[in-house]
Amino acid sequence: MQSREFLIKNRTIMNWVEIVGLVGSFLSSVTFMPQVYKTWKTRRADDLSLEMMLIVFISTIVWLIYGIFNSPMLWPVIICNGIVCLLSLLLIFFKLTFKKQA
Repeated sequence: MQSREFLIKNRTIMNWVEIVGLVGSFLSSVTFMPQVYKTWKTRRADDLSLEMMLIVFISTIVWLIYGIFNSPMLWPVIICNGIVCLLSLLLIFFKLTFKKQA
């Protein structure tokens, strides 16, 4: 009976930890959305640091490799970093294409 209680308690803790991980992944995924929207709307990327965006892009690639090749695959890591990777690519694109305004 004790092993069953331990298993139920472990599942509850694991479910709680998984929920925290999913919430964290969601919040990490949306961090760049306001900046992408503002940059797209204003067509200005003067204040964006290209170096920072390149570091973010490279770090998401590294995290994606880690999440994909881990066994089992780490879906929250993959989804979160896939979204951030796309958003950082958009910001890099905006930085390189939107002309500086005087």
